[in-house]
Amino acid sequence: MNIEKRQFALRTLLYYIAYAGLGLSIGVFGPSLLRLAENTGTTIAQVSTMFFFHSLGYMLGSLIGGRSYDRIAGNPVLSLMLVCMAVTLAVVPFVNILWVLIVVVLLLGMAQGSLDVGGNTLLLWTYGNEVGPYMNGLHLFFGVGAFLAPVLVAQSIRIGDNLNLAYWGMAGLMLIPAVGLLFLGSPSQSDEADDLANAGGRSNVLLVGMVAAFLLFYIGMEHGITGWISTYATTTNLLDEISAAYATSLFWGTFTLGRVLSIPIAIRLRPRHVLTIDLLGCFASIMILLLWPGSAAALRISLAGAGFFAAPLFPTIITFAENRMRLSGKTTSLFFVGASIGGMFFPWLIGQCYAGVGPRMVPITIAASAALLVLLFTVLVKRYPGKVQAIRK
Repeated sequence: MNIEKRQFALRTLLYYIAYAGLGLSIGVFGPSLLRLAENTGTTIAQVSTMFFFHSLGYMLGSLIGGRSYDRIAGNPVLSLMLVCMAVTLAVVPFVNILWVLIVVVLLLGMAQGSLDVGGNTLLLWTYGNEVGPYMNGLHLFFGVGAFLAPVLVAQSIRIGDNLNLAYWGMAGLMLIPAVGLLFLGSPSQSDEADDLANAGGRSNVLLVGMVAAFLLFYIGMEHGITGWISTYATTTNLLDEISAAYATSLFWGTFTLGRVLSIPIAIRLRPRHVLTIDLLGCFASIMILLLWPGSAAALRISLAGAGFFAAPLFPTIITFAENRMRLSGKTTSLFFVGASIGGMFFPWLIGQCYAGVGPRMVPITIAASAALLVLLFTVLVKRYPGKVQAIRK
């Protein structure tokens, strides 16, 4: 293996570890919700406003980060964001005032949004048209982190009856890639990528908007599950607090399995075919939750199926878009703006309606998000059926 390939491999590994940390930091809040409400002396509806501000921060971080990666070396930016994530996560267990928690979560979201845009963009620039399996690998590590987050919360509650162990452990992990990335060169966008990014005109604007909308509904669905399913299971007396945390982990476990299998599948199948299969499987799985809301077995089956089929959706839609236009940091950041709006709106909607409509608001909102995903993808495929080629000078 020559020096350049070793650099690529080490850089990719550090991106993967950073993404595992991102998954941990996002997956931890759902199972922590009841404890965070207890720590701040607030109701579930009140503390759930942190989902809104977390996603607002994510959106701001995505916008700022997208422009940053186009202008300066990306790896130092990623390193700084990881340090910011470590600091904010370490503070969370000590916060006992709601508005302070909201500020901390907002800052955490900004760092996460910038990291998310950077990881996807820099990996695209590293591998170009060959990015498919590497992109699925990146998001596999996100799934691993998100799978472990509820387990850490459950063990932290079991061992210390608090959240300290979970949040401090995550903060420590962030520092590993933060240090390593400072010693590696950063990839940059190629001239060919710039040509194609500018060549599509209005067609590209529409594509970016549709992919952003796809991610809005996808993240709305995912955050509806991971942010609220633990509380849903507990308040409906389907599961106790620790079992509910493990139920969230079941979703992330099958999610991780789905991402493992998506790597070889991405080599053999076109993105549109992968997306079609997974969207239908995900929708069918979520309908189980909606149709049998009083069954703990149905809850687990639904979570397992939804996690497995949802897993490839995010990286595959990015690859789908990359096959039709080249993606700059700014363009990629717009995708994450859509994702942030979904993460902001749907969990907030559930929280605000929880007291009036009741726990059933959780499966209703998740199912509606999945249905809108299927509808939007149908339109997207009809409008953009094929792969475009790079424009040569």
